[in-house]
Amino acid sequence: MIKYALACEQAHAFESWFPSSEAFETQRKRGFVTCPFCNSPKVEKQIMAPSVTRTDKAVPAAALPEQPQPVAVLSDQARELRAALRALREHVMKNSEDVGKGFVEEARKMHYGEAEERSIYGEADMEEARSLLEEGIDVLPLPVVPDDRN
Repeated sequence: MIKYALACEQAHAFESWFPSSEAFETQRKRGFVTCPFCNSPKVEKQIMAPSVTRTDKAVPAAALPEQPQPVAVLSDQARELRAALRALREHVMKNSEDVGKGFVEEARKMHYGEAEERSIYGEADMEEARSLLEEGIDVLPLPVVPDDRN
């Protein structure tokens, strides 16, 4: 696991863990890495001191300084918006067919009359979604509230 110091385009600083640097890049490109303060997907890694463990002498955990964690106070309106986004996501997932990685192909089949029209959801990267929109196929990303992924 790798912990990255991150910041959004509005300079909100936060940290997040990823299985690997490749996983971070993949998730960032797909829009899954968002700022917990403003929900912006324009997130970049920040300079951060590496965490190196000494093998010659162990430092007790109690001796390490505690790192301050970013905290946000949400307004009632922001909490209501997050609840509505969660409810929308749950509604789509409950009332649609999960076609997984076959989403792009199935959306095209439905659009061109090769498959029955129905509500579906699945996986598509930004380029695939853009391509579908350019073909006149209506698609929308399912909203993910930042604290739902933590």
